[in-house]
Amino acid sequence: MHPLNPDEAELWARVTATIKPLSRNENEPHVVVKQQETPPKERPFQRPARPSPKPAPTPPRPGTTLDSTWDRKLRTGDVSPDRVVDLHGMNLDSAWRAIDRALEQAVNHGERVVLLITGHHRPGEPPVQRGKIRAAVHDWLAASRHAPRIAAVRGASRRHGGGGSLYLVLRRLR
Repeated sequence: MHPLNPDEAELWARVTATIKPLSRNENEPHVVVKQQETPPKERPFQRPARPSPKPAPTPPRPGTTLDSTWDRKLRTGDVSPDRVVDLHGMNLDSAWRAIDRALEQAVNHGERVVLLITGHHRPGEPPVQRGKIRAAVHDWLAASRHAPRIAAVRGASRRHGGGGSLYLVLRRLR
């Protein structure tokens, strides 16, 4: 800030004479305080900041991309599955291979809905260990080579097995 020369001071005085104070009390005087000039400080050279690169868009996770019409149809069982995969009696390795093979066939045939029958979770004390396949399915699907093709994973309606089954909704081929 530099000091005002006489012409600038006169102009500033005329401008400030037209200003109404913010105070509601009209008897209160309006005081203008002149700030003292401070010498400019030298700043070290700073390189302009580069804009940070935008992160690559992450593909949506399976289970987050359906509209309300699809969700309603799945919830009420109004969708008939194009393919059914029953995992009863399988161990973890054979179940994973069956899921992978079924997804590959469904993608190749342009199918949209796969019903995956995993079985209900049956609580039990060791040595009875049940529900391993059901517990692993979501992780398998997320890590699958077919993950980009899966639009959503939803619990099946009672009509198609309820809590013991899942719908896998595949993305439409473009």
